[in-house]
Amino acid sequence: MAGINGAKVIIGGLVAGLVYNVLDIVNGMLLMGEDFRANAVRLGIDPAAMESTANMAVWISIDFVFGILVVFTYAAIRPRFGAGPKTAAYAGIILYAAVTLIMLGLTQEQLLTWPMFWKMAVVQLVVAIVGAVSGAAVYKEA
Repeated sequence: MAGINGAKVIIGGLVAGLVYNVLDIVNGMLLMGEDFRANAVRLGIDPAAMESTANMAVWISIDFVFGILVVFTYAAIRPRFGAGPKTAAYAGIILYAAVTLIMLGLTQEQLLTWPMFWKMAVVQLVVAIVGAVSGAAVYKEA
């Protein structure tokens, strides 16, 4: 059994991160933008602060790190589940589930509304799988 190919994890993770960034931009502009702004106002946060360059840089970085984590997870489970998009989807779903549990906690604390939670949960499931499959397509064993 070969070890995890660290260089390919990084390269595949950056591909996945790029996909996550593109899909998150579309999501933020078309699907969730108004929800995010309304939630910011509800919480007394300046919506412009959410759209600042510094804030965007953080989210862009998060998407790339998330992509690397997803491809690492794919590489780690690949020997047991086999190579391919089905295993990549599993890797995406594993990390999606972890993040969704945190979002559930934030919703319980009323930092997110229930409609926002459900909308984000559905959209992010698709995003998680598409990014994972994209990044895993680049990954090859060492």
